[in-house]
Amino acid sequence: MSGLRCWAALLGLLLFTQLAAAPVSVSDVRIATSSDRTRVVLELDQPAPHKLFTLSNPGRVVVDINSGRFSLGAAGIPGGAGAVANIRAANREDGSARLVLDLSRAAQPKSFLLEPGGGLGHRLVIDLHPASSASAGATTSSPPARAATVPVAPAPLRKTPAGSDRDIVVAIDPGHGGKDPGARGSGGLLEKDVVLQISRRLAQLINDEPGMRAYLTRNDDRFLSLAQRRQLAQNANADLFVSVHADAFSDRRVRGATVYILSEKGASDEAAALLAKRENDADLIGGVQLADKDEMVARVLVDLSQTASISSSVEVGDHLIAEIGRVTKVRKMRVQQAGFRVLKSPSIPSVLIETAYISNPQDESNLKSVQHQQRLAQALHRGIRSYFYTNPPTGTRIASLSRNSQLAREHVIQRGDTLSGIAQRYQVTVSSLRTANSLADSRIRVGQVLRIPSPIET
Repeated sequence: MSGLRCWAALLGLLLFTQLAAAPVSVSDVRIATSSDRTRVVLELDQPAPHKLFTLSNPGRVVVDINSGRFSLGAAGIPGGAGAVANIRAANREDGSARLVLDLSRAAQPKSFLLEPGGGLGHRLVIDLHPASSASAGATTSSPPARAATVPVAPAPLRKTPAGSDRDIVVAIDPGHGGKDPGARGSGGLLEKDVVLQISRRLAQLINDEPGMRAYLTRNDDRFLSLAQRRQLAQNANADLFVSVHADAFSDRRVRGATVYILSEKGASDEAAALLAKRENDADLIGGVQLADKDEMVARVLVDLSQTASISSSVEVGDHLIAEIGRVTKVRKMRVQQAGFRVLKSPSIPSVLIETAYISNPQDESNLKSVQHQQRLAQALHRGIRSYFYTNPPTGTRIASLSRNSQLAREHVIQRGDTLSGIAQRYQVTVSSLRTANSLADSRIRVGQVLRIPSPIET
């Protein structure tokens, strides 16, 4: 009997040792911001010893979890927000899991563990406080002699120099991905592949543009839900959301590009859904909490935000159509409105671009061409640039640059524009506008680019 007890004790010790040696699973990574800090939260299946240290030039915060493994779901790693420009993660050969936070500004990190509670499991929290007002006692240690290799995003977020105006953020969303291939051309071209290639090219052009930086919702072949795509853009504090697709139709003769925005009905549906959960503190409209607002006030706030977003989206779409039409056939010369769920982001102007009909042999052939992909990306870049130089957000570097830019003295005709209205907006005369643009009369067309004469020419 004593022998059996001995074997049972030995077996129990063996099982305990195996359980203790089980790697820590990191199932989710979240990021949130407030006025005084940026918080990154890692969901764990058990408490985890970890090491936190900082690196400089460029600034990074590194977290190593001993005997840890990232086992993230479809959402993957979130985009940057607040003091974090970009988040990277890797499972290392030594059995540890490494998280790297690329900083957009100087910050002091502090980490701590939270016990399960409130329906949540074990959590590792990293708080980033402004460097000037960071809490004392942050958990840090000296960096290792040589940093381990961590995957780098092909289109990193460019940091704005300290003290300068902020960059405009353009969220680029390559459609489909992973288990969702999208449309397929007769020649075998997959929508998810070609739109990722075009999106990467567009991201590079935007990152090369002073005062702008790109954020890709996906940079590889992964599946993201529509809600995840919208959330990623919001987390990145995007000024514009651009979803890139390639259309398909049963009639293979149909071809050309189309630009869509959210329909009024779609906006109303989304507003109702948002109002239904307005008690959630995360639901913000233009930085205004809905939790403490009565239903009528909350509805007005949502409607105002959606109306502003739709109006801006139409203008973005008009700029894009004008540029796309220079490099490929455009099926609809007016912005189309539809209830695409991916476009339902209150306060972020959003457009969906069907770059071509992949079901059309000619369009599919064009999409396969690297040169055509680049021309499309350049057209999208010009349209986005033209929109922001015409409507520069306050406090951005583009707003500063536009004051001295020739492009700021150009105007792309939008629906509803009149020559007299444009003259009033730029404080010039109608006759000077006609002279500067060789106009025989006051007729203008959507997409037409007018040169705005300087005051001395009026």
